[in-house]
Amino acid sequence: MLKIVAACAMGAGSSLMMEMKIKQVCKELGIDAAVSHCQISEAKSTAKKYDVVVTALNFVSQFKAAEEAGVKVIAVKNILSAAEIKEKFIAAEIK
Repeated sequence: MLKIVAACAMGAGSSLMMEMKIKQVCKELGIDAAVSHCQISEAKSTAKKYDVVVTALNFVSQFKAAEEAGVKVIAVKNILSAAEIKEKFIAAEIK
């Protein structure tokens, strides 16, 4: 089972909506995943315990260390777009 986290600035509204879209995409793609959400600072400090971090494009640079440690970091332009998340998951070979 993959561990996925959605991260936004405050860890409330935006990341919760991303979490819901990620769960939808995982269901569509048949990905067995535990999906959660939190604020950027928490996600940054705990990123290495996840397989995938999904965040808005403007926050992706904060996850370089996690990416270097093997965590897949997915940056999305439209956090409410299941289609974009799905496209990025397929491109990143999230399975």
